[in-house]
Amino acid sequence: MPRIALGLAYNGSAYLGWQSQLGGNTVQDKLEEALRLFSGFPAGQRVITNCTGRTDSGVHALMQVVHFDTPLEREPFSWMRGVNRFLPDDIAVQWAREMPPEFHCRAQALTRRYAYIVLQSPMRPSIEQGRAGWSHLPLSLPAMQEAAKLLLGEQDFSSFRAAQCQALSPVKTLLRADISQRGAYFRFDFEANAFLHHMIRNIMGCLLTIGRGDQPVSWASDVLAARKREFSAPTFSPDGLYFLGPTYSPAWGLPERTVAFDWLPL
Repeated sequence: MPRIALGLAYNGSAYLGWQSQLGGNTVQDKLEEALRLFSGFPAGQRVITNCTGRTDSGVHALMQVVHFDTPLEREPFSWMRGVNRFLPDDIAVQWAREMPPEFHCRAQALTRRYAYIVLQSPMRPSIEQGRAGWSHLPLSLPAMQEAAKLLLGEQDFSSFRAAQCQALSPVKTLLRADISQRGAYFRFDFEANAFLHHMIRNIMGCLLTIGRGDQPVSWASDVLAARKREFSAPTFSPDGLYFLGPTYSPAWGLPERTVAFDWLPL
């Protein structure tokens, strides 16, 4: 049975995250229904998909990689164009590939990448609403950059873990935590072997607290060492958070980016 991998981009503002829920207003539900319709399956016959990163409500994706098994024989281009016919306008398949049966989009992912866009302005976002986070107070780029360096490497991220996180271990390896600024906009780039539930949003809460001058740079190390969620800052809004996608061994032959990457600011 063919195994198909898809690269998916979506604006998550209108959805309750990736994972299927009762009510059906999730990205997974929309994709699986589009796959069912394109496949010509009867109502109630589900096409089960697996994803690389289970994005939260309101979080966007530039390259969510999913895979599914199907009895149908179709060219990759046909999967891309055909499934897009049945998807809402804010979700689109960017590429499709037929993969060997041993490929699993989550298990074979080497790293995951995310980016946050934050607007620093006394005025709230307007056209950026949902597409950028917001700080109405000034932020210190050097302070946040120094604090982010303290979080790199293999660490116990219990202080940045949501209470409902189901990961077996809080130990993850943060490979990248870069911060840049252009005008009123800040971009935060994170890459790790894996992330805990709400880990990035909780790290953002910590970095912005330091950026506003409410805590010193060294507080990032104190929070990390405490290994207690209540010791850290509040969870930051999902607005402005983008799942950039996973990385894989070149041997799988999968794209590393989509055209949506060219849209992302900074």
